[in-house]
Amino acid sequence: MTTHAQLRALIAVRLSDMTDVTTSPLRQRESGEGQATRIGARVVGYATDLDVSATKTTPFERPELGDWLRRPDEYDVIIWWRLDRAVRSLADMEDLARWAKEHRKRIIFAEGAGGTLDLDMSSALGVGDIIVRLLAWAAQMEAQAIAERVSGARATLRAQGRWAGGIPPYGYRPIPRDGAPGLTLAPDPSALTVLEQMMTDILDGAQPHTVAMELNEAGVLTPRDHDDVKRGKEPRGRTWVGTTVKSVVTSPTLLGYHVHQGKPVRDGKGRPVLAGPPVVERDQYERVKAALQELAAPERRERKDTNALLLGVAHCATCDGRMYMYSANSGKTIVYGCRALARGRKCAAKASIRADWLEEWTVEQFLTRVGPWPVTRVVRHAGYDPGPELAEVTAELRAHMGERARFKSAAGRQMWQETADALESRAAELEATPAVEAREETVKTGKTYRQLWDAADTAGRRRLLIDAGARVTVRPAGGRGGRVMKLDVSRVDFRVGSHDGPETEALDAIEREELE
Repeated sequence: MTTHAQLRALIAVRLSDMTDVTTSPLRQRESGEGQATRIGARVVGYATDLDVSATKTTPFERPELGDWLRRPDEYDVIIWWRLDRAVRSLADMEDLARWAKEHRKRIIFAEGAGGTLDLDMSSALGVGDIIVRLLAWAAQMEAQAIAERVSGARATLRAQGRWAGGIPPYGYRPIPRDGAPGLTLAPDPSALTVLEQMMTDILDGAQPHTVAMELNEAGVLTPRDHDDVKRGKEPRGRTWVGTTVKSVVTSPTLLGYHVHQGKPVRDGKGRPVLAGPPVVERDQYERVKAALQELAAPERRERKDTNALLLGVAHCATCDGRMYMYSANSGKTIVYGCRALARGRKCAAKASIRADWLEEWTVEQFLTRVGPWPVTRVVRHAGYDPGPELAEVTAELRAHMGERARFKSAAGRQMWQETADALESRAAELEATPAVEAREETVKTGKTYRQLWDAADTAGRRRLLIDAGARVTVRPAGGRGGRVMKLDVSRVDFRVGSHDGPETEALDAIEREELE
């Protein structure tokens, strides 16, 4: 170890779970500073790694500590609060000890079962190596025991309907239990307002990435930033993405379920354990899931980056394929054109037309014919099908059956049997539950297409066109002639409604009434 007038100390702080108050960064820092004072060292820095697991990362892989370990000339001593803050495996401790001997560093663990452990790794006797290996082995065993205790404790809390801690699911906030110890979850009004709008947008046909962009533009906090604010912390400025939107609106936590590793936690009878009251109705939850599945279908996918109003509306009359907006004439003109070849198809006579002409004409046709119509929405009531949960329970039961041979003790076999009995009980209950048929209901919005059109952006207007069944077909130009100065209306056709079925008949009837 390099000799200095005064020792230089680095204090290492690590936390696996930001909600763990018993091993808080402040407590670790204070303990390290106390040890620095004891040995007469000057603190030159703090290696603070939060939300970092020692089981999953070595000391050299952690963001701040790893950086300090690559600069060994800047300190003489590293101080940890306890051994488990540094390592959780014998292999990691051996690597750290080897590094310390190579760089002649002193390592201190301020607290532990035997008090302070102060190791000078420049010792030639190797006694420190033996002590460290023994203690690291004990730490590794303790890590396993801690994991089992934490898992068991959280399972017990969940079974009691208590919140075990951590970041609450979006739509909830932790509150004290009424007349009982611990916390439970309650609806969070501010998050519920956002959640309701997200689900409404998706049911109206918006893609998750579109919803995410709208949330970002409105400055809505993401679930993690929302939780930071609730805890009195500064939000980190995260952004919404489509996958975040989808995971929030499809999480079973919205039904009030405790969820662990993506699966509902179940009680002794196999029923989902509730962490709090549901914040959405099961019917609405299933409708949103169904809507997302429908939106994910190839024919319903919406471009993220397009401002093409007529994408999905304009079609080539020759091959019936979609027309796409792109630059033509060396970038001087924006057109809608048939891109059959780019899609791996053939078109005998591809259509192409100036985008501004086609959009202006289509909007005029749409608002003239459809603008005064009242807008209705088809609400899909998903009903209740016990099948999905039955499939989940069956899969859990099958996996659990395969674990039977692992349990050697009578206590272990009893615990295995209790879980098996609970899953079988729930499976039997679901098998006896009748399914409720899904149904559709047409409801009035109280607004006209014109009113919604005026209030919408390009993506919203595109959805209105598609929802109303608007369709424009474009025929190829007849000849090259002179310079064309305006739209040739003989090349375009406009209609509203699908090609066949009752929707077309209803729209045609409304149109006939308007013309009479």
